Amino acid sequence: MRVSLKLAARVAAVGVVAALLALLAWRLVHDGHAVTTGPAPRFTLPRLDGHGDLGLASLRGKAVVLNFWASWCAPCKQEAKDLEAAWQRWRSQGVVFVGVDAQDFSGDARKFGKHYEITYPLVHDGSGKVVGDYGVVGFPETFFVDRNGHIVGDHVDGPVSNELLDRNIRLALRS
Repeated sequence: MRVSLKLAARVAAVGVVAALLALLAWRLVHDGHAVTTGPAPRFTLPRLDGHGDLGLASLRGKAVVLNFWASWCAPCKQEAKDLEAAWQRWRSQGVVFVGVDAQDFSGDARKFGKHYEITYPLVHDGSGKVVGDYGVVGFPETFFVDRNGHIVGDHVDGPVSNELLDRNIRLALRS
């Protein structure tokens, strides 16, 4: 009888652990992921170059590459030059890149932009509201917004390749 009681306790413990893991997985799927379709959450954030604010709504009619980053993020440093090069390739075709700095000091973000010679607009999400609205869970993360203000294509976790950039920008320009 004592053996069956121990076995029952072990089975119950395994069941509780399995239930908690299932709950965690459900929460990640339903609460922890980015918005991947539909209207892009609007925002207006201060520019890091000190020239006022930038609102996503002001970019309607253009395709937008929205890259969330932080100056302390190693993968963000790896992709910085590629993003700048892509911006230079696409800007004359109605594409705007916007770098959204978050979980960072604005002074460090400005230094990052200067160091990597970033010329596309950089904004600062000091409150973290925009990061939350997009469901960003790490850096870098990149979204593509079409001319009508809808998220399209791939949501990219981690550094974005030139192939992914070009494919998703073409998709954003189609609308």
